[in-house]
Amino acid sequence: MRNLPSAKTRPSRETITPASKARVIAAARPPRLALSALLATLICMIIVIGFATSARAQDLSEQSARYAAIVVDAQSGEVFYASRADSQRYPASLTKIMTLYMAFEAISTGELKPTDLITMSPHAASMQPVKVWLKAGDTIDVDSAMKLVALYSANDLAAALGEKIGGTEARFGALMTMRAKELGMTQTNFVNASGLPDNRQVSSARDFAILARAVMRDYPQYYEYFHIKNYTWRGKTYYNHNPLLAMSGVDGMKTGVTNAAGYNLVASQVKGNRRLIAVMLGGDNKSQRREHVTALLNTGFDVIARRNKGEEILVAQTAFTESFGGGPKPYTILASNDKLMSDAQLRDALQGSEMANMSEDVQRLSSTANAPAVAKALADAKAVSDAKAKPAAAKKTATKAKKKDPDAIWAIQVGAFKQKSLAQDWTKDLKKRFKSNLAEAVADVSRNSNGWYRTRFTEMTKAQAQKACKAIEAKRLDCMVVKS
Repeated sequence: MRNLPSAKTRPSRETITPASKARVIAAARPPRLALSALLATLICMIIVIGFATSARAQDLSEQSARYAAIVVDAQSGEVFYASRADSQRYPASLTKIMTLYMAFEAISTGELKPTDLITMSPHAASMQPVKVWLKAGDTIDVDSAMKLVALYSANDLAAALGEKIGGTEARFGALMTMRAKELGMTQTNFVNASGLPDNRQVSSARDFAILARAVMRDYPQYYEYFHIKNYTWRGKTYYNHNPLLAMSGVDGMKTGVTNAAGYNLVASQVKGNRRLIAVMLGGDNKSQRREHVTALLNTGFDVIARRNKGEEILVAQTAFTESFGGGPKPYTILASNDKLMSDAQLRDALQGSEMANMSEDVQRLSSTANAPAVAKALADAKAVSDAKAKPAAAKKTATKAKKKDPDAIWAIQVGAFKQKSLAQDWTKDLKKRFKSNLAEAVADVSRNSNGWYRTRFTEMTKAQAQKACKAIEAKRLDCMVVKS
């Protein structure tokens, strides 16, 4: 601000001449150039504001390098929309969906009970927030832990739950990865139960759509955990982080956020007798995540409504790109809504069946343990399982030797591993899972000249071997019929 003249020097009204008055008025008037610049600035602001408003629902693939998304019909498996759906991203706390899937599975098999107590280890208690701040030695029941993992995303309880199931969190991460591969989550690798930052922990939008469908399909009785809006435990009430639960028909699932991952969200909504699953990864903030997933679901149900009215929309993604004002090219339709697809068929329809390309001379890791970190975690954790109470020695009983079938000269190969302990663990696991197919087979782990431990089941007829491989491959695991 200019300094005003003092009273002594300030001109009186009587001394102001017409010329001086004109100069004062001219000085107070903004220059024409300044007015033009101001007007141009206002116009630009209006244009920018208008563009930002219209761009909210647009495809975000050009705005954020880490963005990825998919919308899937939960019943048929049809992909309505996909953008970078198979690109690997950091899942953040979406990881906990897989942690809870493993817990649901352990409960269903009787290995875990909702009333069982979990004792917090120093490792679990040391997890970074979000957490419930239990100390090492504190206990919590499994049911409460699962609720707080689902709605509050408690990292300490996720780690503790993983330790309860897997012995150590590292081993649990390896088991998570194996199970994920069986479900068809081919872009996924887990190393922890919480989703806390780790460059090795990756997944994709499509993989989480597959996982969401698996939870609903395999454990519908436990899906309610993802819909709990609040839970009071030991006098404190914890609230769900999912902003979409306030929307009509949205009944789960999970949010996640880290600096590297961005803002992630898996949501499922039901309208009438139809259910859609939307996955968004890599959002820039909470508002963007909420608005975009809402737009994805709304557009998906708009497609369904238009089809119900008789409109022929063969490629659903076209409707999305029209709604969002551009975006990637239309995606290939995967299924019609009147035909139920499995997750395996869903992936095969998009990518084609992956050929195993295995022979007796070509050894590779099983697809369920193809990450070195997985193999290392399981091998390093073998001592944990060995430390558990050993079953009582079986009583010796005299049994009559069974006559060997002369046609039992076939075998199946189920993988090859660098570490013998991991190979042995894998054969035991397969024997347990496919006991009806491998009841008469003999597990064989042998080291070849290249240093790989080949895992096989021998003493089978050709028919038995083919039947066993068919069952194993149905779970998207490697299997090959060979002659012994």
